[in-house]
Amino acid sequence: MTKKEDHIALFIDCDNISHKAIEGIISELSKYGVVNIRQAYGNWTKDNLKNWEEKLLEFAIKPIQQFDYSKNKNATDILMTIDAIDLLHTKDIDAFAFATSDSDFTPVVMRVQAEGIKVYGFGEKKTPKPFMAACSQFIFTEKLMTPERKNPSSSESSLVQAPIRKSGKEMRADTWLVNLLRNAVEQTMDEHGWANLADVGQYINNSSSFSPVNYGYKKLSNLMDEIDLFDIYLDEESKQMSIRDKRFGN
Repeated sequence: MTKKEDHIALFIDCDNISHKAIEGIISELSKYGVVNIRQAYGNWTKDNLKNWEEKLLEFAIKPIQQFDYSKNKNATDILMTIDAIDLLHTKDIDAFAFATSDSDFTPVVMRVQAEGIKVYGFGEKKTPKPFMAACSQFIFTEKLMTPERKNPSSSESSLVQAPIRKSGKEMRADTWLVNLLRNAVEQTMDEHGWANLADVGQYINNSSSFSPVNYGYKKLSNLMDEIDLFDIYLDEESKQMSIRDKRFGN
């Protein structure tokens, strides 16, 4: 069973994250603990953040106002970074979460990680790789989008496309993914080639920002089954799953 984090602090860069993803973000973080600090940053006088207002109330998110002091500098990024560092030293936080597609937050993520605290990252697929790699786990917000509620006054409803699940064939063509999974199994297997799935998942979490959600799967076990590169054994008594690279017996 995944260890629950007691306290999670969520920082949202509303200039770089769609309001349509917030429900999925909080739902994903709830797997690890209670998101009891929720702060959203932006210049709330701007029209482009109007869609966030309803979400702030619905999910009890505290809006943090930051005016644009300069056209060439993002004051929101600076304030968000300062607040994160303040919390790092003044509150008992078990994990941080940053919802942004901006690589400017890479240094603060690395600083938090240096304290031995996990950082969950959320952003669009355009997010620069340095920020994604710096996070303990990074999830694309496109995979967390929820359908827009139907407007009773309108005959049509605007729906966000549901996350697309990658097929086994597509995942087998992903060299990075295949190497990641095979290496994780190799590093945790016994003399017979079998590795406990929980150990494999822990190794992956410690060595990368991978998440099965980015491939359309809620659990690593489902992804392992679909990619069809590993033999899978479930112990009925302990309910523990073990996997082995199909090449091991060849």
